[in-house]
Amino acid sequence: MRVLQLQFAAEALGRCRLFAGMSEESLQAISGTLRSRRFRRGEVLFHEGDPGDALFIVTSGAVKVVVPSEEGEEAILVTLRRGDFLGELALLDGAPRSASAIALEPTEVLALPRSQFRTLVASQPAIRDALLAALAGELRRLTTHVAELHFLDLTGRLAARLARLAAEHGERLPNGSIRLDAPLTQSDLAAMIGATRQSVNKLLGEFEADGLLRIERDSILVPDLERLSGAARR
Repeated sequence: MRVLQLQFAAEALGRCRLFAGMSEESLQAISGTLRSRRFRRGEVLFHEGDPGDALFIVTSGAVKVVVPSEEGEEAILVTLRRGDFLGELALLDGAPRSASAIALEPTEVLALPRSQFRTLVASQPAIRDALLAALAGELRRLTTHVAELHFLDLTGRLAARLARLAAEHGERLPNGSIRLDAPLTQSDLAAMIGATRQSVNKLLGEFEADGLLRIERDSILVPDLERLSGAARR
């Protein structure tokens, strides 16, 4: 990589929670092993069943991680944005990819080869601790998701998922409301909560009529996050 590219890569690594505890010198050293890759909206980063040959760090854009069905439908496990990472499970156990990853919008990632990743996990306590924390967080998220699917109706599941997306990825505005950029389609939201696109379309209209959110051209505005969260518990 050229000097400017190395600096960009080091800064991107520093924004990723997996590498946040490392020194500037260490980040610069790792940057030399990275490959930058760009994906168009809808382009696949990797397929379920592919060999796990790299860790991906999102530097711009958004990615959805999905489990596809034989009928061509998909269940969205998580959405990732700048500073997030993906693909670590296959690197840890050597098994094929357990899910597919697809760009939700024009996206750039940095790819860390498997050999370098495993060396870092073995030699850097800060990375090892961050990785364990991330895996624990993923397990908690999946536990929450299973509980929502089991105990909440469609209204509750959609409200809970939108509230979580707003809390994790939204931009808090001066008036206290939250703006969530919306690369997700209604079909994507449906794939997150086990519903149809038509059901999600109807519920979004009801949420807007109730003042829980406002759908704008390129975003969703949540006036009161606590009220939206409360709608999941009704």
